[in-house]
Amino acid sequence: MTLDQTVRGGHAPPDSSGHAVRPSLGKEAADDAAVVSDGPVLERVVAVSGRRWVVPRWLRRAVGPVVLLVLWQVLSASGALAEEILASPGTIAATAGDLVADGTLPSAMLVSLQRVAVGLLLGGVVGVVLALASGLSRLGEDLVDATVQMLRSIPWVGVIPLFIIWLGIGEAPKIALISLGAAFHLYLNVYAGIRGVDAQLVEAGTSLGLSRWGLIRHVVLPGALPGAMTGLRYSLATAWLALVFGEQVNADDGLGFLMNQAREFFRTDVIVVCLVVYATLGLIADFLVRTLERLLLQWRPTFTGQ
Repeated sequence: MTLDQTVRGGHAPPDSSGHAVRPSLGKEAADDAAVVSDGPVLERVVAVSGRRWVVPRWLRRAVGPVVLLVLWQVLSASGALAEEILASPGTIAATAGDLVADGTLPSAMLVSLQRVAVGLLLGGVVGVVLALASGLSRLGEDLVDATVQMLRSIPWVGVIPLFIIWLGIGEAPKIALISLGAAFHLYLNVYAGIRGVDAQLVEAGTSLGLSRWGLIRHVVLPGALPGAMTGLRYSLATAWLALVFGEQVNADDGLGFLMNQAREFFRTDVIVVCLVVYATLGLIADFLVRTLERLLLQWRPTFTGQ
């Protein structure tokens, strides 16, 4: 047997005294042999030098609005966008400062917030009560759902003339319009949340001895809570939209009143300031609802993106 055959076969050639002599291997070959003999092949872990800088999410989200503002300012400064068509961001910022300094904008914001709060509260109570009556009972569904679906098909802005005739031109038609817009969204989402509860969970609760009220409290209502939160977010957005239309009805204060006055004098800067305030208040309200949603739905882990 040759030396090469002996090594391949795993046998060391004998020396002059008859003892087997292990052939000399290099360090790397010895390491490889040890890995092969002792267990599975392991790859060497190489440390990555340096850390990759990750752009904060808030900075990424701010890129779009900042680019839009810069482009807007450039177009206004170059004369491509006339002040009569749309005021520049600098002019709008100065106008906003003046409205805040003389108290006009804070007073209008307070009045509009009160209208939205009252209308949302009334509409929310009506929508949730109707959804519970329709979602928890087949009899309630037969009595309520068809009527609500019929009324929902009517454009709620189109009932403004009726509200004026029925309720006058004071605060009542404005609040009624906001309530109407908010009630339908809450009704639809709460009703869908109730009827979307897994039937197996209801059967499990029944097998555990829960009463009807116990099933509603511990199974149905928690299962419908995500839908209710979604409906609340939709209702807030609709409430601000309804406020814009409602404050066109003989308003003597509020953001809509400022916009009406600005329209008569072609003050695009004041109009944009009011629109920005509407958007900011809507974002704040949506942030509060999302925070409430995270607190109430901690038991429900969801996909948050990758």
